[in-house]
Amino acid sequence: MSVVIVGTLDTKGEEIAFARDVIEAQGLDVHVVDVGIMGEPEFEPDTSAGEVAEADGTTIDALREAGDRGEATEAMGEGAAAVAVRLHEEGVLDAVLGLGGSGNTSIATAAMRELPVGVPKVMVSTMASGDTEPYVGARDIMMLYSVADVEGLNRLSRRVISNAALAVVGMVANEPDVEVEDRPTVGITMFGVTTPCVQTARGYLEDRGYETIVFHATGTGGRAMESLIEEGVIDGVLDVTTTERADELVGGVLSAGPERLDAAAEAGIPQVVSVGALDMVNFGPRDSVPEEFEGREFHVHNPQVTLMRTTPEENAELGEIIAAKLNDATGPTALALPLDGVSMLDVEGEDFHDPEADAALFDALRDHLDEGIELIEIDAAINDEEFARAIAERLDEYMREAGVA
Repeated sequence: MSVVIVGTLDTKGEEIAFARDVIEAQGLDVHVVDVGIMGEPEFEPDTSAGEVAEADGTTIDALREAGDRGEATEAMGEGAAAVAVRLHEEGVLDAVLGLGGSGNTSIATAAMRELPVGVPKVMVSTMASGDTEPYVGARDIMMLYSVADVEGLNRLSRRVISNAALAVVGMVANEPDVEVEDRPTVGITMFGVTTPCVQTARGYLEDRGYETIVFHATGTGGRAMESLIEEGVIDGVLDVTTTERADELVGGVLSAGPERLDAAAEAGIPQVVSVGALDMVNFGPRDSVPEEFEGREFHVHNPQVTLMRTTPEENAELGEIIAAKLNDATGPTALALPLDGVSMLDVEGEDFHDPEADAALFDALRDHLDEGIELIEIDAAINDEEFARAIAERLDEYMREAGVA
């Protein structure tokens, strides 16, 4: 078993050496990757900073001469990611530990994000008590706040660093020893306003022998599902809630990026896709909504979340985008339309009920969807049991026809 430590040996050599010693005292091997940019390492690493820079197609001398800290940090992050992937493929990396301030947090977590889910990843950081999304992304990275700066060893830093080091040891050296059944796995996307649909569909699929993983469609949730599909963890997709595409198009805060809906299509796995919560774009508190949207229809979900109704024009564009994504699918694919409402708020009597906007979405999808993509239309709202069971049953049929289940 081997733990890789990623750190700047020109500024954090003493602290990294301490973490190394704690891990080695537990009987594990340690491989130190130096990502220090400006100075010489305090001890000889297993992978030098020069090797890390070269992994990104540059040199340490070039980065030093340029004198651009931001550019150097980005280059070393890319290089560290390439090194980490190579070490993992060679069987040298069973876990990774990083420690430092904002610079090494950026570099080390860039490497961690390129490793598969399940590989232990722990980052001791001065940045861990703030917004960690830029560092964690959609990966299982554990962020441990250093409390004080990672600068020198003292009774506080030794305790925090040793806790992190021992946590990594525990994750690598132990197995859960709990018997689990290996079952085909279905990824499902959910939002608060599509929860009843997902609960019904999930229950049906689990009764049929599937393991389900539900992703909250908050941007990071969609990205996490896409990455797990790419890794081969997910065998089929019930993409109930594609709302992240609305945020990507209109400029909301929960976009999963332009690649959302690509992974399943490229992997060729069975998928049933719907239009859950495409009636809304997500923002933070009401006063954070950009002025350009004043005059639109809003629903204050809670003090921290404001929802904005999508327009017929936006829905028509969303329909065209989603159809194009599905048309690229290489595996069995169906699009399911709940004709009586795409969310809890898009039914008669609720704030976002807008038959004209829904019709624009549905018509665009019908017009642009290729004949090879199955179109399922149901006279029900998305959270009606009739709709939920229908999409779960269709995915089950696809999975069994494909020999997955």
